Amino acid sequence: MYFRAWSTLIGDMGYALSRLEIDPDYSDSESSPVGDDNDGQQSSSQHELDHEVAQLTKLSSAPHDRLRRVLPRREEFNVSPVKMLAGREGNYSGRGRFSSADRCHILNKYLPVKGPSIVDQLTTRAYVSQFSSDGSLFVAAFQGSHIKVYNAEMGWKLQKNIVAESLRWTVTDTSLSPDKRFLIYATMSPIVNIVNIGSSATESHANVTEIHEALEFSADDERGYAFGIFSVKFSNDGKELVAGTSDDSIYVYDIEANRPSLRIQAHTSDVNSVCFADESSNLIYSGSDDNLCKVWDRRSFGSKGKPVGILTGHLEGITHIDSRNDGRYLISNGKDQTIKLWDIRKMSSNAPRTPGFRNYEWDYRWMDYPLRARNVKHPSDQSVATYKGHSVLRTLIRCYFSPVYSTGQRYIYTGSHDSCVYVYDVVSGARVARLMHHKSTVRDCSWHPYYPMLVSSSFDGDIAKWEFPGNAENPIPVNNSRPQRLYFD
Repeated sequence: MYFRAWSTLIGDMGYALSRLEIDPDYSDSESSPVGDDNDGQQSSSQHELDHEVAQLTKLSSAPHDRLRRVLPRREEFNVSPVKMLAGREGNYSGRGRFSSADRCHILNKYLPVKGPSIVDQLTTRAYVSQFSSDGSLFVAAFQGSHIKVYNAEMGWKLQKNIVAESLRWTVTDTSLSPDKRFLIYATMSPIVNIVNIGSSATESHANVTEIHEALEFSADDERGYAFGIFSVKFSNDGKELVAGTSDDSIYVYDIEANRPSLRIQAHTSDVNSVCFADESSNLIYSGSDDNLCKVWDRRSFGSKGKPVGILTGHLEGITHIDSRNDGRYLISNGKDQTIKLWDIRKMSSNAPRTPGFRNYEWDYRWMDYPLRARNVKHPSDQSVATYKGHSVLRTLIRCYFSPVYSTGQRYIYTGSHDSCVYVYDVVSGARVARLMHHKSTVRDCSWHPYYPMLVSSSFDGDIAKWEFPGNAENPIPVNNSRPQRLYFD
């Protein structure tokens, strides 16, 4: 509904504006970072990114060359929506329509910074936020064993209220099947449970009102072997699961055979995050508390059991990774308070030995990051770019690329221990938005795949929805006032 409504709005604007006289001096100015700008650094990199990924990002979110010259004046990158629509009506591009890059250029002016409105509010910590691939469903998972599935196309109606089974500490991760019929959830145990969210019943209490089938990741000869699952994902065909665990391993689970098909001793510490590199599901990325990102090729798992490459650069453990879904680029959130952008073509076959660059004791679970470590760089850093400003403390905070359809993956966004959501420009490194509402750590957030909407989940129990500023209005600053409300421990 949101996608169709927004597309219709953009289309209708073209006809409405086709007869307008356009002021030749009118142009949207570059928007300054949204949020409270009196709290520190506005740019996370000293120079604009000079790498192939920067060019790919610009191409996917820049207007057509001829649309930049709608009027006889100098060429400009930041072409206003009015000029873009007038150029389309005049068929300046020769296509008679907007390209995907033209569309992203317009929609990038309407970032989800207004609000927020509260989707739901519980008295327990919210750990997971996740839109379905088409944006029709939204999943929120909480420490108090609750997982809620909302229908985002039906006024955020609660579609499924799941009470989890085998809960240890919290729900650590969830994943929706590609057909949106099933949801899996993981906790700090070797069991992943699968729920049919397409059933008619709203309430789904594990093995009381509905069956939550348990998928045992321990091998038959290892029953009773205890470990936790931090990260779990469906493969793109929905037939397998990949998981990162507290026993330093990556597991692949065959759903049809109902058993683990592979275990790789992948790292020397907890594997906090795993994801597929692209739609083929052959390449897998992993991030660990051993400070390393690794790249795995499933086609060589059996013969080698070793990664095809290692990416070094973080000074501390990695809390989350996200793929650009092109089999080449990924980002990682680190406990060294940085997000790093990687090109897997720069990976090495072995982790370089770099003794002595850390000379302090620190634990992110209860300590602030040492001031003397904030400007330290890994001597063998292989990353393409580094983004700073947010806070990665107390929990495994997640980061993502913004959607392809509406932004051309122009941005990186992340939760933060300082109760905010941060949005960075991939190319310039600038912080373009800082969304403030929550009163505690924002562990996860999710950007709608088509509509300018972002939903954040926090340890204060709030599920907050941020949207674009209004119906085709110019972007406006976010309302930074915090509503008076009860604080949940």
